[in-house]
Parts: sequence; C-alpha cells; structure tokens
Amino acid sequence: MSPSDYDFTHDIRVRFSETDAMGIVHHSRYLPYLEEARVAYLRHIGHPYSEMRAEGVDYAVLEAHLRYVQPLRFDEILTVHLRLATVSRAWFQMSYLLTVVDDVRAVAATAHGAVHPNGRPTRIPEWLRTLSEGG
Repeated sequence: MSPSDYDFTHDIRVRFSETDAMGIVHHSRYLPYLEEARVAYLRHIGHPYSEMRAEGVDYAVLEAHLRYVQPLRFDEILTVHLRLATVSRAWFQMSYLLTVVDDVRAVAATAHGAVHPNGRPTRIPEWLRTLSEGG
C-alpha cells in the first residue's frame, strides 16, 4: 500500500463525465484508468501495445480485482502506481495503487493471458519474462 513499492506512475485528471450527480467517480470508470496506465507503462518500457499486437500476440484480460478505499471525485488528479507483479509462461499480472496526493483511493490487480489473434493461448514473449526477473 506504499507508492514506493511501484515502478511506474501515470496521472489522470478525473473528468466530469466519469462522475455521478454527487461528483463521485462511478465504479465502472476504474477499469479504464487501469488500462490507460497499463498502456502508458508498456509504451514507457519500449513495448507499445500496438507493436506487441503487430508481433502477433494480444493480451486478454483474465481477471480484474478492485478494492475501493475512498471515492475519487471530479477534477482530482489521480495517480495510478503500477508494477509488473507475476509472469508465468502464458500470463502476467499487474498490481496497481490509485492515489490522490498521499491518500489511497483504491488497490487493484489485473491478470492477462497471451493469445494469438485467433484467441488461442500462446507463450509470453521472452522480453516480458526477462523484465519480471529484473533484467
């Protein structure tokens, strides 16, 4: 639950359209925040999602877990802290901490399976396995 435990951060300003009548972010909007941060992370480490797909591997979301701690509100700057948590031969998991300033707002994890364009499972690329080993 400490931001220092995460390798990457991505800031997002909460838009009015993501909130309800009380100015609180609807629970369904958290998954797109995770996706935006994950795509930014992959771009940051030199493996943009578009290039990964061009290499013939896609990443299906297998699981998504969210624990809401405090609500997000309109116009706040949300920081999504992200790290690669686990990598196996065919799937990987990302961990997230969502904060505003120093307040934890949510904790999340997503699991992704490597698949061919036809949807059949495949192996995770070597660079991703190496990244998880600290290399």
